[in-house]
Amino acid sequence: MNIWTIKSIELASQQNYLDLLYKVYPMSVNLRREIDQTTKNKIRIFLENKDKKNLLLTLLEQEVFPIKDSYIAYLKKDKSAIDRNPNTVDRIFGILVDMGFDEIIDKATAPKETNRQIGPLFKRWINTGALGAEVTNDFERFLKRDGNIIFNSSDDAMKKYAGQYLGYDHEKGLDFIAKFNHTYILAETKFLTDFGGHQNAQFNDAISTMKSALKKTDKNVKIISILDGVLYIKGNHKMMKELRSFDDNEIVISSVLLRDYLYHL
Repeated sequence: MNIWTIKSIELASQQNYLDLLYKVYPMSVNLRREIDQTTKNKIRIFLENKDKKNLLLTLLEQEVFPIKDSYIAYLKKDKSAIDRNPNTVDRIFGILVDMGFDEIIDKATAPKETNRQIGPLFKRWINTGALGAEVTNDFERFLKRDGNIIFNSSDDAMKKYAGQYLGYDHEKGLDFIAKFNHTYILAETKFLTDFGGHQNAQFNDAISTMKSALKKTDKNVKIISILDGVLYIKGNHKMMKELRSFDDNEIVISSVLLRDYLYHL
C-alpha cells in the first residue's frame, strides 16, 4: 500500500479520526421538510371528505409522499393514471385513512436523510481555504498561476476542463482538482458510511476513477482517491481487502491528511 493509505488506516484506528473528519463533513441536525398551512388545511379537508383524487394529487406534489409504495412513482409521473386505476387509488387511500391526518403530515415532512447532505460538504470545506492555497472557479486562472492553487467548481465543469487540458478520459465527474508544486492532482471523493450494497458501489466508482488511464499531456498529472469512512476500519471486509491489494502508485487517502499530502509533493 501507499504510505498515505497506511497513514489513513492508522489515523482511523489510533487517533480521533471522526472528530477531525467532522471539520470536512459537519453533519447538521436535519431540519424537517415544510408544508405550508394552506396545503395542510386542504389535506385535512380532502381526507375528511374522502376526496381521494384531490388528496392524492396534493400529496403527490409534496417532496415526500407519506407512504412508501411502489406505485407512487408511477402516479407522480402520470397523474392521469389516478382516474384509470380506481382499485389502486382505493388501496392507497385506505392506507392514508388508517394513518390519519397527523401521521400523514409527519411522514410528508420527514427530514432529509443524512447521506443526501454529504455530497456538497467536501467542496464547501475546500472553499473555506482549509488547505492553505488559493481556491478559484476560474480555470484559466488555475492554469496560469505558477504557485499552489485549487480549482473548485461543479463536477461536470471539473470533468470538462480536466478532459480538455489534463488528459482526464473517464466518464465520472471530479470532486477535486489542484496544482501543487507543478503537479496536478485529480480526485473523486466519497464518505462511505457502511459496508455492502450501494456503499461498495460508491467505493468501486472512486477506485475506477483513480485507476483510469490519462491521455498524454505536457503536464504532470495524477489521479488519487480521497475517501473517508468505514473503509479504514481494520478487518477482512471487501474495502480493506481492496486497499491491501493496491500498489505504491495507487493513492487512497483520507481528506484529513489531504493537506499534508499536497504539501509533500
